[in-house]
Amino acid sequence: MTLVIGYHEVKDSKHWLASSKREEFFGPLGVTGVKTFVDPQHPNRAAVLMDVPDLDAVMAALQTEAGAEAMAYDGVLADTVVILVEA
Repeated sequence: MTLVIGYHEVKDSKHWLASSKREEFFGPLGVTGVKTFVDPQHPNRAAVLMDVPDLDAVMAALQTEAGAEAMAYDGVLADTVVILVEA
């Protein structure tokens, strides 16, 4: 398992937090332990922490149309996404 942080900006943090899209998208890829974070000073800055069994598969999935649709549904500003991997 690889511990990953995905940091990005969102249009509406309340919508993003309430969405089940993360589980729907990442669940079939075996991603577990998903935790969400929001910057209290700038609530449109958000992050996820997750255990990823196959980082290459997740990164490839994020580049697909389904990945783009999931991000759009959640209001993720795709050009702000930064992926950090445990060293």
